[in-house]
Amino acid sequence: MAAPTPSDVPDVLAPGLDCVFCGINPGRVSAAAAAHFANPRNDFWRLLHDAGFTPRLFDPQEQFDLTGLGYGLTNAAYRTTPGSGDLRRGDFDAGAFEGRVRAVSPRAVAFVGKEAYRGLWNERPEPGPQLRSIGRTGLFVLPSTSPANAAVPYAERLRAFRDLHAWLEPVAREAVRALVLDAAARTLLVQYRRPVGDDTWWGTPGGGIDPGEDHETALRRELREEVGLNAFDVGEQLYEHVGEFPWARVLYRQRNVTYLVRVDAHEPRATIDLDAEGVVAVRWWTPAELAASREQFAPADLPERVRSLVA
Repeated sequence: MAAPTPSDVPDVLAPGLDCVFCGINPGRVSAAAAAHFANPRNDFWRLLHDAGFTPRLFDPQEQFDLTGLGYGLTNAAYRTTPGSGDLRRGDFDAGAFEGRVRAVSPRAVAFVGKEAYRGLWNERPEPGPQLRSIGRTGLFVLPSTSPANAAVPYAERLRAFRDLHAWLEPVAREAVRALVLDAAARTLLVQYRRPVGDDTWWGTPGGGIDPGEDHETALRRELREEVGLNAFDVGEQLYEHVGEFPWARVLYRQRNVTYLVRVDAHEPRATIDLDAEGVVAVRWWTPAELAASREQFAPADLPERVRSLVA
């Protein structure tokens, strides 16, 4: 769908896309055509087809048909200029860009050229997947498809687009978690933070199942490592939820199985270094605190699930 923007080239966005391709800003040819990558010397549409994103070579005027294939288009800066070198620092607004991405939550954003990424965060990225993410959206940097980047062979740029195509398929991961309740009906939760940025959220303790482990073995290991809990009985399976998220340059599709664990009382204390796990806090939550909180949770309805269980 076309989203109203202060740009000569409309955003092509829809909720839940597999990938949004992000150019740096509209050039004059694209602005005149009101279409992304409209310069006939720009290889974007050819690369998109040759890498397997589209079943045929699309014309720039067919840009809105991309959403039906799971893809979208936007720009890092909205102002039209003769060349990207004419942009000013004030043309980039990382907060507004991140808000635009969060509103539709694609699996990934692929920056067509490192300068699009660099303009937003003033960071020089390496090609390929990035440590930075926007919520549950992973970030990937492609080579520029502009004719100004003709010194980079077409085969090299095609290889990068094909790498993106393969990377967009999430890695399947199995995980086990515990909803830990104490005698006062408090819930033990851990707070996670992404490797780059300020995104944090609260979830139940637990993690991935290692090769050769069953659910109970993995759960006992995870609770011992994360919160120092050793003596407990594994209760009933409460629910499953599947989440997709980027972590350490990888996209995951994780199936989480959550079990009930009841304890009389426990003072959480990690037995491993949790920095590498992205854990930044562990605390007990009362039902009232959960109900009143505006923090992010995973799954998003975790407070409601806890409330129903306690009730």
